[in-house]
Amino acid sequence: MLKERIAGLLDQRRPGHSLPRDFYVDDEIFRADMQAIFETDWVFACNVVEIPRPGDYVTLKVGDNPVVVLRDREGRIAAFHNSCRHRGSLICQKERGRANRLVCPYHQWVYELDGSLINARQMPEDFDRAEHGLAPVHVEVICGMVYICLAEQPPSLARFRAGVTPYIAPHMPDRTKVAFTSTIVEEANWKLVIENNRECYHCAGNHPELLVTLVEFALPDDPLAKAQFQGLMDRSAARWDALDLPHKPAEGGVEFRCIRLPFNEDCLSFTMDGKPACNKLLADFTEPDLGSVRMFRVPNNWNHFLSDHILHFRVLPLSANRTEVRTTWLVHEDAVEGVDYDLQRLTEVWLATNDEDRVLAENNHRGILSRAYRPGPYAPSEFMLNNFSEWYAGKMGDFTGGPQARIAAE
Repeated sequence: MLKERIAGLLDQRRPGHSLPRDFYVDDEIFRADMQAIFETDWVFACNVVEIPRPGDYVTLKVGDNPVVVLRDREGRIAAFHNSCRHRGSLICQKERGRANRLVCPYHQWVYELDGSLINARQMPEDFDRAEHGLAPVHVEVICGMVYICLAEQPPSLARFRAGVTPYIAPHMPDRTKVAFTSTIVEEANWKLVIENNRECYHCAGNHPELLVTLVEFALPDDPLAKAQFQGLMDRSAARWDALDLPHKPAEGGVEFRCIRLPFNEDCLSFTMDGKPACNKLLADFTEPDLGSVRMFRVPNNWNHFLSDHILHFRVLPLSANRTEVRTTWLVHEDAVEGVDYDLQRLTEVWLATNDEDRVLAENNHRGILSRAYRPGPYAPSEFMLNNFSEWYAGKMGDFTGGPQARIAAE
């Protein structure tokens, strides 16, 4: 019955418009989102530098599925369902930590870092520990970014890996460290959080801190851009070409987006004065004016890769009207707080912007609850919303077995 209802809503969907109301507010459709998308696709989890040593771990929840991502004794990144094979209790209960072995706090079953069960006290002699290891989760690491997939047969990430690596690898994310992490909960549907990020139509009226440095235009040849931006883009592109740094939009279709764009004139980083946030540049960079590589991948992350720091944004749906947004600031592995960077200066622009975006998404959700809501048309500058809607309709079409699956595949 639910699949038929979703199929009917997909039939009502008008391309170039926001989604029908129930896709944003309905509890049953939220659960379908989790099954159709977050339990079948690759989900951004963390950066490898968050778990630098064997035994370091982070936890996250994908729908109703708790997962632990860790570094094993051989230094490899692995992930497991964070659920004891005895009676299902949560094993790692902290957001992050370090453990020599994973011990379930309920009955003290002990697991090695490779997920194998090595001790199950009071179990009979014929109990087979080899059959009761932790259930594995698929892991892929791309330029230091850890993606996990709960599906038995995960989709290929080859196109994404090939598309974004030339842009991101020069920034050497694996030679960074975490400077700061912020987690907020927005009282809004996860799709509204993503949609808000996918357009800057709202920026001029809502993000004074961000627009000190951020160029509003999302394309190097945006027809809405002023001549001043075109000159800035041309000069930046010439400099990046000389450094052999790619900048033109990657061919990501509706799955991902990756592009290098400049900051406003005479600006180098996300700071209130446009000057670098960290004096020690990433990788082996000597040129501070590298703009920002803006990378986004459905369903749950966007990023900025600058000359002096990296920003990861991770979205995890909690319910039909609650979404967790985690932001991580990474700096060079040898950068020293108080010497190379000031934490307030590094984080103040995006802490303010995230809070402003929270208010916008929450107000959007409240307004969509109205019986008067009807899907509205996207502005030309909101083309990335159209991409997201097409992708979402395709995923839900796959879930229902309907024709929308063909739309997203074109």
